[in-house]
Amino acid sequence: MAAMQSLFGTSRSKKDDAEHWIGISDMMSGLMMIFLFMAVAYMYYVQVERDTVREIAVAYKDTQVAIHRDLITEFGGDLGGWNATIDRDTLEFTFNNPEALFRPGSPELNAKFRGTLEDFFPRYIAVLAKYRDAIDEIRIEGHTSSDWGRLQGEAAYFPNMSLSQDRTREVLQYVLSRLPDGADREWVRSSFAAVGYSSSRSIVDQGTGQEDAARSRRVNFRVITDSELKIRNIIEKLDGA
Repeated sequence: MAAMQSLFGTSRSKKDDAEHWIGISDMMSGLMMIFLFMAVAYMYYVQVERDTVREIAVAYKDTQVAIHRDLITEFGGDLGGWNATIDRDTLEFTFNNPEALFRPGSPELNAKFRGTLEDFFPRYIAVLAKYRDAIDEIRIEGHTSSDWGRLQGEAAYFPNMSLSQDRTREVLQYVLSRLPDGADREWVRSSFAAVGYSSSRSIVDQGTGQEDAARSRRVNFRVITDSELKIRNIIEKLDGA
């Protein structure tokens, strides 16, 4: 009898074990389906984001081309006399050699550069006016060479930082003071920023590999479209996912 109970007991234990493993198998299958759905949803999300980036990139390129074309049309004949350039890829309108624009080592504007800004800025605003909805910010950027008298390296970097920042602030303050009250003035106040980079973006001569000090000293107006920020935000989301 004991042997039979032992036998039946063993039989029930095997049945219970089988049901136990069947339950685990069902649970694992369910989890695998959940993970599969999550993977498919994530792949779909990534694809949608990539398509969005592609669409924004196309719009960004079209806007870049259009703004550059209009700037060249408006200012092409002035660039040589102003010692200025317009970069097609970055939309940087650069006035080179600040020694001709400011007093040496000073943020004070030369009289000639004040006259140039009075001619340039209202026309610049007029060109960009029709792209306002696509523009996030316009930066007036100041750059210096890496030297400061006899100082080099970090000892020269911070005085140059102050100088580049003061010069861009002086430019922004001057052009803003020449605008009459109205929509353009309010847009400039809300959309323009003055940024000094010191020598952090100095220009290097491709032939010698050495800094071109004269070309490094410059002031530029740079258009930043909202497409740039949208693409950056999406890429950051994808990298963090």
